Amino acid sequence: MLLRMEDGIINIVMERMRPESALRFKTDRSRYPIPNDDAEQNRDDMKHAMMLELTNGNLFFSPIIENPQKIIDLATGTGIWAIDVADKFPSASVTGVDLSPIQPSWVPPNLKFLVDDIEDEWMHGGDFDFVHMRCISPWLKDEVKVLRQAHEHMKPGAWIEIQELDARANCDDGSLAPDAPLAKFFDTAEQAVASFGMKFRAGENLREALEKAGFTNVSCKVLKVPIGTWAKDKKLRLIGLYLKTAVNDMFGAMAAKPLRKILGPEEIEVFLADARKDLNNVNIHSYEKYYFWMGQKAAE
Repeated sequence: MLLRMEDGIINIVMERMRPESALRFKTDRSRYPIPNDDAEQNRDDMKHAMMLELTNGNLFFSPIIENPQKIIDLATGTGIWAIDVADKFPSASVTGVDLSPIQPSWVPPNLKFLVDDIEDEWMHGGDFDFVHMRCISPWLKDEVKVLRQAHEHMKPGAWIEIQELDARANCDDGSLAPDAPLAKFFDTAEQAVASFGMKFRAGENLREALEKAGFTNVSCKVLKVPIGTWAKDKKLRLIGLYLKTAVNDMFGAMAAKPLRKILGPEEIEVFLADARKDLNNVNIHSYEKYYFWMGQKAAE
């Protein structure tokens, strides 16, 4: 089933998962285990701003053709990346696809949004010059299926790029112990998400999935992203502030449903309070890795 934005809002599942409010989740056809409320949407937009700072304004690293004609953003979320890429390539037809109709109404004329599950049968058109995905791999049941469908609907020589954080609190100087609360949060979140049949850290290695889907010239660019404002460089402090805020918001998102699979409400409260102390400690030099996976459909 495919719905355009103008067809109206589809059924939304309501669950009272956070103490202060009922949260909106993705559609009732979804297996997406975190809420799709305003906080989550703001977190997506914040990560976009963080990514632009990190990449010096680059929306992608793939060596796509100079004047792409068709671009698709799978799991577009708020649509912020699709909007920016539509502005960058005004002659291109840009499509954003997501389960929830949360994108703005006022968008560039060359951009359209479709409401659909990207894990369903492909109904988004074909002959794409560029396919983009971001922060969605952990929530896919079968990433190879999604990538294979994308591959089938791309032009020969076209590129796909998948941008993912590694969902780990890494540390190189020993200021964050492996069993510290912040590190344990990411590890526990991985276990919780696995209970939904998903891989929280799928973004760490997508090479095999991309190659199974038929892509060639698979490569990956990895950038470090500080968690918090501990970095000396002013720009990195801003990037770290973005990520710190996003991680703090993720505490609530994970508490809404996934963590309740393995912890009780009181345990979650204490668990997150301890993790938040680490998050706010500027003496802890933790970071995440940002993966930019790229693959090409072979030229005929």
